[in-house]
This record gives sequence, structure tokens and C-alpha cells, in this order.
Amino acid sequence: MGSSERILVVDDQPNIVDMLVTVLTFHGFTVDSAGTVAQARQLAEAAKPDLVILDVMLPDGDGFDLCRRLRADGHRFGIVFLTARDARRDLVSGLTLGGDDYLTKPFAVEELLARVRAVLRRVGAAGRPDNDTGAVLRYADLELDEETLLVQRAGTPLRLSPTEFKLLRYLMLNAGRVLSRTQILEAVWSYDFGGESNVVDTYIGYLRRKLDPLGEPLIVTHRGFGYALRTARG
Repeated sequence: MGSSERILVVDDQPNIVDMLVTVLTFHGFTVDSAGTVAQARQLAEAAKPDLVILDVMLPDGDGFDLCRRLRADGHRFGIVFLTARDARRDLVSGLTLGGDDYLTKPFAVEELLARVRAVLRRVGAAGRPDNDTGAVLRYADLELDEETLLVQRAGTPLRLSPTEFKLLRYLMLNAGRVLSRTQILEAVWSYDFGGESNVVDTYIGYLRRKLDPLGEPLIVTHRGFGYALRTARG
């Protein structure tokens, strides 16, 4: 890994940018950098990165809002937050808004590289999930194509964010099973908050708003336990 992946570093601290560009380039990545929200949005369109390393505090905005706007623009690349903001609520906000990982400053270069590679493995160079076999997953009238990334219900295409796609894929792979919040966090985000985080609940809500208008509810809440993909017939 690293021979073809392109990474966009978004940070307004020149020393951090220079260090990241040097390290990532040494490890075989092609690296672009931006110091503002405006520059980052332009490069996201022009450079088409596979992953963005994103600071939260930027001179013309914040990284959380930028992440939300990038996802709204349809970008499926990985996003790793790299920031001095270490409050738990900030970490949860970053993941809820579409981030794939969250690392606080100061950081170890080896850990950053490991997290970058892990996110790239999860989303793939084109946003594909881990263990992509090209299979088409089906449950009831729901269909998810792991190779083309197309999702449809009752023949109607659905536009999902990368995190929504990974969450739905995990539910479909475990259709009928009750999955705890901890299991879902570990499988989709690689985090364990002891089942306390509302990130899972937020994304379940996102999926329901896209799935439920097209048919019977498929995601069932088991209070005190978690969620399951299940029809009324079981």
C-alpha cells in the first residue's frame, strides 16, 4: 500500500504539513496539502484524493463543517481527523459527521501511518469496503453491490455516504442477528465506547430515513441490546 494512493493534508501549521508531506511521501503516497477550508474543497475536486488528513481548527472555518460539506458533495474518500481537540464530544462529532478515524496531537508518526493504512483498507482507493469480493448482498427487497457500490431498495437506487454504506453492509452480512452498539462501533468505525456513543444511533437514523419511505421498516431496535436487520416476518 502507498504505491498509488493519494492523500490530501489539510492543516494550517506549516511545520505539521511539512512533516506529514515528508513522511507520507517517503512511504510511497502522493501528497497534496491545503491550509484553508476553501483550498481543501478545491483540491478535493481537482486532486481526487483517496484519503484526507484533516485538522479541525482552520483559519476560514472548522474541519467538522468541512467534513460535512465534503460528504454532502458526494466524496467517498477516507477522512482522518488530526487535531489538538481531544474532548470525547469532539471525537464523537467527527465520526458522526462522516470521519473514519480521529487522532489527537501530539501524535506518533507510526500510529498515524497505521491508522491511515487501516482506513485505506476499509474504504479502498475508490471507497470500497474491506474484503471486497464483488458479491451482491440481498435481504428482502434490499440489494447492495460490493463491487459497484450501488444500493437499491425495491428497484430504487439509494445514495449512501461511505459510513452509511459500511453500516448497511454490516447489518446485511448479519441479517436477523441482534448487534450491540459496541459490535457495530468496532466493525464500522473500529472504536469501542462501551456502548455509550450516539454515533451508531445517529447513523441508524440516517439509514432509516432513506430506507423506510420505500417499504416496511427493516432496521429493528432491541432496547437495551442493539439493532437488527429484520422484516416483520422475521
